[in-house]
Amino acid sequence: MMKNCFYNFLVLILLSCGFVLNAGAQNVSVEAKLDQPTIRIGDQTTLRLIVHQPVKEKVNFPKLADTLIGKVQIVSSKLDTVIDQNNHSLATVTQSYTITSFDQGTYTIPPYSIGSAAGVLKTNELTLMVQTVPVDTTKAIYDIKQPLAVSYTFWDWLKDHWGWVVLGLAIIATIGGVLWYLKKRPKVEKVVKEVKPDVPAHIIALGKLQQLRDKKLWQQDAVKQYHSELSDILREYLEKRYVIKTQERTTDEIFASLKYMDIANEYRVKLSQVLILADLVKFAKEKPLPVDNELSMENALAFVLKTQEAVEILINTEGGSERV
Repeated sequence: MMKNCFYNFLVLILLSCGFVLNAGAQNVSVEAKLDQPTIRIGDQTTLRLIVHQPVKEKVNFPKLADTLIGKVQIVSSKLDTVIDQNNHSLATVTQSYTITSFDQGTYTIPPYSIGSAAGVLKTNELTLMVQTVPVDTTKAIYDIKQPLAVSYTFWDWLKDHWGWVVLGLAIIATIGGVLWYLKKRPKVEKVVKEVKPDVPAHIIALGKLQQLRDKKLWQQDAVKQYHSELSDILREYLEKRYVIKTQERTTDEIFASLKYMDIANEYRVKLSQVLILADLVKFAKEKPLPVDNELSMENALAFVLKTQEAVEILINTEGGSERV
């Protein structure tokens, strides 16, 4: 009893598989068509292998060589897929071959096998007729006409080469314009700038000190302005002579910068007297005596004169040149 049940179950499975395969085969159909079954020698037509199938179905078209059959040649091929607008689950796949022949005759295009999951399907058989061009033998034979002589004028040549002509004229115009500009442009005269020698720092400082003395500011009760200008002159001199920053710096910071400079202690004291007294007048409202005002000027002049940078002068002699 168990053996009979197993046998019946196995038969049922086989029948179900066959039904599924048969159903798949029924959903795929193939056909072959010729756009023009009759052509003349050298003309072309299209052979179409068409498969109607579900969208997810995969088919294998035959691989055809350059020659379809006999003297029918394949010129080109193309594969197209079109989805059915009424049923998007169906598609039409077309393998198109452009074919031609240069020999008269009737050619039979055999069925082609197309493989699918449901099995191998074959297209229908087709017939292609290749005909010659009919010749009217009742008429006389004429010689081939000689080529016609066509006149080629200058205007014809100009139409064919107008681009090169325009380019040549543009180049000539550009060269002419450059030459005209070079000839007509105003001549630039060379301007010789007089190079003035740098005025030494001590000369500038001594001149400003003399101008300050001539103003007689402290004699006119402008003591604060007098010491302020005196301090500024010395600060400017120190900045140029010793290449240090003095603007917006305190007197202590200036002396810290001058710590390692080659300045005799005597003149350090003179400089200190001028700058410290100026600070007292400007910030502490100190009222120095006339003798102190004059002493600041004398100390400033002495400091500049004694710390000025030495200037080397070359003197030509019979044996060469000497530095003084």
